[in-house]
Amino acid sequence: MKTLKSLFPEIFGGIASGLLIAIGGTVLLSVEDRALGAVLFSVALLSICMLDLFLYTGKIGFVAESFEKKTALRLFVGLLANFVGASFGGYAIRFARPAIIEKAQEACAVRLDNGILRSFVLGCFCGMLMYVAVKIYRSKNSIAGIVFCIPVFILSGFEHSIADMFYFALAGMIDFAYLGFIIAVIFGNSVGAILIAWLCRMKAPPKN
Repeated sequence: MKTLKSLFPEIFGGIASGLLIAIGGTVLLSVEDRALGAVLFSVALLSICMLDLFLYTGKIGFVAESFEKKTALRLFVGLLANFVGASFGGYAIRFARPAIIEKAQEACAVRLDNGILRSFVLGCFCGMLMYVAVKIYRSKNSIAGIVFCIPVFILSGFEHSIADMFYFALAGMIDFAYLGFIIAVIFGNSVGAILIAWLCRMKAPPKN
Protein backbone atom coordinates (compact mmCIF):
# COMPACT_ATOMS: atom_id res chain seq x y z
CA MET A 1 0.00 0.00 0.00
CA LYS A 2 1.36 3.36 -1.03
CA THR A 3 2.03 5.85 1.73
CA LEU A 4 0.98 9.49 1.74
CA LYS A 5 4.64 10.41 1.30
CA SER A 6 4.99 8.34 -1.86
CA LEU A 7 1.69 9.58 -3.31
CA PHE A 8 2.25 13.25 -2.56
CA PRO A 9 5.87 14.08 -1.67
CA GLU A 10 4.89 17.71 -2.22
CA ILE A 11 3.09 17.75 1.13
CA PHE A 12 6.18 17.53 3.30
CA GLY A 13 8.46 19.51 0.99
CA GLY A 14 5.72 22.11 0.61
CA ILE A 15 5.24 22.61 4.34
CA ALA A 16 9.01 22.87 4.80
CA SER A 17 9.19 25.48 2.04
CA GLY A 18 6.41 27.51 3.64
CA LEU A 19 8.31 27.54 6.91
CA LEU A 20 11.50 28.66 5.17
CA ILE A 21 9.60 31.48 3.46
CA ALA A 22 8.36 32.48 6.92
CA ILE A 23 11.97 32.75 8.06
CA GLY A 24 12.81 34.91 5.06
CA GLY A 25 9.81 37.13 5.76
CA THR A 26 10.76 37.44 9.41
CA VAL A 27 14.26 38.71 8.68
CA LEU A 28 12.87 41.16 6.10
CA LEU A 29 10.57 42.66 8.74
CA SER A 30 13.22 42.56 11.46
CA VAL A 31 15.98 44.68 9.91
CA GLU A 32 15.85 48.45 9.45
CA ASP A 33 17.64 48.37 6.10
CA ARG A 34 15.05 47.03 3.63
CA ALA A 35 17.70 46.33 0.98
CA LEU A 36 19.64 44.20 3.43
CA GLY A 37 16.46 42.40 4.43
CA ALA A 38 15.66 41.72 0.77
CA VAL A 39 19.07 40.14 0.25
CA LEU A 40 18.78 38.05 3.43
CA PHE A 41 15.32 36.87 2.34
CA SER A 42 17.18 34.91 -0.36
CA VAL A 43 18.11 32.33 2.30
CA ALA A 44 14.60 30.93 1.86
CA LEU A 45 14.80 30.12 -1.86
CA LEU A 46 18.46 29.12 -1.59
CA SER A 47 17.54 26.54 1.05
CA ILE A 48 14.48 25.36 -0.88
CA CYS A 49 16.44 24.81 -4.09
CA MET A 50 19.43 23.17 -2.44
CA LEU A 51 17.25 20.84 -0.37
CA ASP A 52 15.01 20.09 -3.39
CA LEU A 53 11.81 21.10 -1.61
CA PHE A 54 8.49 22.13 -3.15
CA LEU A 55 7.62 25.79 -3.65
CA TYR A 56 4.62 26.52 -5.88
CA THR A 57 6.06 29.73 -7.29
CA GLY A 58 9.26 27.92 -8.19
CA LYS A 59 7.43 25.04 -9.91
CA ILE A 60 4.49 26.51 -11.79
CA GLY A 61 6.55 28.08 -14.59
CA PHE A 62 7.91 24.70 -15.62
CA VAL A 63 4.39 23.69 -16.68
CA ALA A 64 5.24 25.57 -19.89
CA GLU A 65 8.12 23.14 -20.47
CA SER A 66 6.34 19.88 -19.76
CA PHE A 67 2.92 18.90 -18.44
CA GLU A 68 1.54 15.55 -17.30
CA LYS A 69 -1.95 14.68 -16.09
CA LYS A 70 -0.80 14.38 -12.48
CA THR A 71 0.99 17.74 -12.55
CA ALA A 72 -2.07 19.87 -11.81
CA LEU A 73 -3.02 17.83 -8.74
CA ARG A 74 0.54 17.85 -7.42
CA LEU A 75 0.80 21.61 -7.91
CA PHE A 76 -2.46 22.11 -6.00
CA VAL A 77 -1.40 19.81 -3.16
CA GLY A 78 1.98 21.55 -2.98
CA LEU A 79 0.31 24.96 -2.90
CA LEU A 80 -1.90 23.91 0.00
CA ALA A 81 1.17 22.58 1.79
CA ASN A 82 2.95 25.90 1.21
CA PHE A 83 -0.08 27.65 2.72
CA VAL A 84 0.04 25.43 5.81
CA GLY A 85 3.76 25.98 6.35
CA ALA A 86 3.74 29.74 5.68
CA SER A 87 0.59 30.37 7.73
CA PHE A 88 1.78 28.26 10.65
CA GLY A 89 5.08 30.15 10.51
CA GLY A 90 3.16 33.42 10.54
CA TYR A 91 1.15 32.56 13.63
CA ALA A 92 4.22 31.15 15.39
CA ILE A 93 6.21 34.34 14.74
CA ARG A 94 3.17 36.39 15.78
CA PHE A 95 3.41 34.68 19.16
CA ALA A 96 7.20 34.80 19.46
CA ARG A 97 7.96 38.20 17.84
CA PRO A 98 5.05 40.55 18.62
CA ALA A 99 7.34 43.53 17.98
CA ILE A 100 7.04 43.05 14.20
CA ILE A 101 3.26 42.50 14.07
CA GLU A 102 2.53 46.19 13.49
CA LYS A 103 4.98 46.36 10.59
CA ALA A 104 3.31 43.32 9.03
CA GLN A 105 -0.13 44.89 9.46
CA GLU A 106 1.00 48.08 7.74
CA ALA A 107 2.48 46.10 4.85
CA CYS A 108 -0.68 44.01 4.48
CA ALA A 109 -2.92 47.08 4.52
CA VAL A 110 -0.92 48.53 1.63
CA ARG A 111 -1.30 45.27 -0.27
CA LEU A 112 -5.07 45.27 0.16
CA ASP A 113 -5.24 48.89 -1.02
CA ASN A 114 -3.71 47.85 -4.34
CA GLY A 115 -6.89 46.03 -5.29
CA ILE A 116 -7.31 42.80 -7.23
CA LEU A 117 -6.04 43.87 -10.67
CA ARG A 118 -2.87 45.59 -9.42
CA SER A 119 -2.15 42.66 -7.13
CA PHE A 120 -2.50 40.32 -10.11
CA VAL A 121 -0.06 42.37 -12.20
CA LEU A 122 2.44 42.63 -9.34
CA GLY A 123 2.12 38.88 -8.90
CA CYS A 124 2.87 38.34 -12.60
CA PHE A 125 6.20 40.13 -12.41
CA CYS A 126 7.17 38.24 -9.27
CA GLY A 127 6.30 34.98 -11.00
CA MET A 128 8.62 35.87 -13.86
CA LEU A 129 11.52 36.48 -11.51
CA MET A 130 10.85 33.30 -9.55
CA TYR A 131 10.95 31.22 -12.71
CA VAL A 132 14.16 32.91 -13.85
CA ALA A 133 15.81 32.36 -10.45
CA VAL A 134 14.99 28.65 -10.34
CA LYS A 135 15.72 28.11 -14.04
CA ILE A 136 19.21 29.60 -13.69
CA TYR A 137 19.83 27.45 -10.62
CA ARG A 138 18.73 24.29 -12.44
CA SER A 139 20.30 24.88 -15.83
CA LYS A 140 23.47 26.73 -14.87
CA ASN A 141 24.03 25.26 -11.39
CA SER A 142 24.32 28.84 -10.18
CA ILE A 143 22.76 30.74 -7.29
CA ALA A 144 23.19 34.07 -9.10
CA GLY A 145 19.56 34.12 -10.21
CA ILE A 146 18.34 33.59 -6.66
CA VAL A 147 20.67 36.15 -5.10
CA PHE A 148 19.60 38.85 -7.55
CA CYS A 149 15.99 37.98 -8.45
CA ILE A 150 14.73 37.72 -4.86
CA PRO A 151 15.92 41.19 -3.74
CA VAL A 152 14.66 42.66 -7.02
CA PHE A 153 11.12 41.37 -6.60
CA ILE A 154 11.00 42.54 -2.97
CA LEU A 155 12.42 46.01 -3.59
CA SER A 156 10.19 46.43 -6.66
CA GLY A 157 7.07 45.75 -4.61
CA PHE A 158 6.09 42.64 -6.57
CA GLU A 159 3.83 40.12 -4.82
CA HIS A 160 4.86 36.59 -3.85
CA SER A 161 1.82 34.53 -2.87
CA ILE A 162 3.53 32.25 -0.35
CA ALA A 163 5.35 35.13 1.36
CA ASP A 164 2.03 37.00 1.50
CA MET A 165 0.43 34.02 3.22
CA PHE A 166 3.04 34.41 5.95
CA TYR A 167 2.65 38.20 6.25
CA PHE A 168 -1.13 38.06 6.58
CA ALA A 169 -1.00 35.28 9.18
CA LEU A 170 1.57 37.27 11.14
CA ALA A 171 -0.63 40.36 10.87
CA GLY A 172 -3.74 38.43 11.95
CA MET A 173 -5.56 39.68 8.85
CA ILE A 174 -6.81 36.47 7.23
CA ASP A 175 -10.38 37.30 6.16
CA PHE A 176 -12.49 37.62 2.99
CA ALA A 177 -10.46 40.58 1.73
CA TYR A 178 -7.31 38.49 2.14
CA LEU A 179 -8.88 35.63 0.21
CA GLY A 180 -9.55 37.76 -2.87
CA PHE A 181 -6.07 39.28 -2.68
CA ILE A 182 -4.21 35.99 -2.31
CA ILE A 183 -6.13 34.33 -5.16
CA ALA A 184 -5.23 37.26 -7.42
CA VAL A 185 -1.55 36.97 -6.48
CA ILE A 186 -1.50 33.20 -6.97
CA PHE A 187 -2.95 33.61 -10.45
CA GLY A 188 -0.51 36.43 -11.13
CA ASN A 189 2.48 34.35 -10.04
CA SER A 190 1.24 31.50 -12.23
CA VAL A 191 0.59 33.56 -15.35
CA GLY A 192 3.86 35.49 -15.07
CA ALA A 193 5.98 32.37 -14.58
CA ILE A 194 4.30 30.42 -17.39
CA LEU A 195 4.47 33.41 -19.74
CA ILE A 196 8.20 34.06 -19.34
CA ALA A 197 8.91 30.32 -19.56
CA TRP A 198 6.90 30.05 -22.78
CA LEU A 199 8.57 33.11 -24.29
CA CYS A 200 11.98 31.68 -23.48
CA ARG A 201 11.04 28.43 -25.20
CA MET A 202 9.69 30.22 -28.26
CA LYS A 203 12.70 32.47 -28.79
CA ALA A 204 14.61 32.08 -32.04
CA PRO A 205 17.64 29.76 -31.89
CA PRO A 206 20.96 31.60 -31.37
CA LYS A 207 22.94 32.49 -34.47
CA ASN A 208 26.21 30.66 -35.04
